[in-house]
Amino acid sequence: MLNLERLRTLDALARHGSVSGAAEGLHITTSAVSQQMSKLEREVGQQLLAKNGRGVRLTDAGRLLAEHAARILSQVELARSDLEAHRGQVVGELRLSAFPTAARGLFPTALAALRAEHPALRIRSCELEPERGIAGVVRGDLDLAVVLDWYNKPMPLPDGLVKAPLLDDPADVAMPEGHRLAGRDEVDLAEFAEDEWITWGEGEFCHEWLMFTLRSKGIEPIVGHRAAETHTQLGLVAVGLGVCIVPLLGRHPMPAGVVTVPLRQRVRRHVYVVWRADADRRPSIRAAVRALQTSAGEVG
Repeated sequence: MLNLERLRTLDALARHGSVSGAAEGLHITTSAVSQQMSKLEREVGQQLLAKNGRGVRLTDAGRLLAEHAARILSQVELARSDLEAHRGQVVGELRLSAFPTAARGLFPTALAALRAEHPALRIRSCELEPERGIAGVVRGDLDLAVVLDWYNKPMPLPDGLVKAPLLDDPADVAMPEGHRLAGRDEVDLAEFAEDEWITWGEGEFCHEWLMFTLRSKGIEPIVGHRAAETHTQLGLVAVGLGVCIVPLLGRHPMPAGVVTVPLRQRVRRHVYVVWRADADRRPSIRAAVRALQTSAGEVG
């Protein structure tokens, strides 16, 4: 009989394309991936992996079995959802991700409430940028992901996912307290055409949104510094190294020396949680969504 965990390892290899990617997705070591694959090869009596430069590739037999593994694991997930729904209890394991400011602003309250109300539920969480969170849910590595849209740049959502809104997150411009616009009641992005921007990493959704928004107003942004964390960005603002966009969620405590001013054209992020449609009946999913919405309501 084929071992389910070994099939899961093969499926992860097929989806991620590398041993290291499979190990990261499964939260195990690369040596554990190699061991599982060696055991699976002995189990089926065929070679499933072949060397490909410094990495590996699936053989024809490996690709064939990986296709079956994907279908088997999908059916197992459906069976788990149906059984959990039939039992009507919030049990098992739940894997969640959120982008950093949502993890800071929503997870402590929501996950503490889940643990208190459902002690039989095992919760595992991590920080991931929205694109990686969505990919993790699609692959089945995650059960839920907290992600975002910007008001003028929606995040593409693959078919087969369900979403629920959490909150609309307003964003202001953060600047040093000595900045020429620090005393204003509101500002326009065009007024920062000559300022250096402190932004997110190259290729990240929020960075691409900022570049898109500034360029749509005829501004070619001057990017001085990049930082993934809001508090790192604010620390750079505090010492006069530039300005940044700072959403409300996860911004506190604000460092000394920083002033935030609303934009004349209000800027908001739409924060929501996504999960797979085939897991929609799981009580643990429903409980987690309710806990996140309650936490978001307190923030709002």
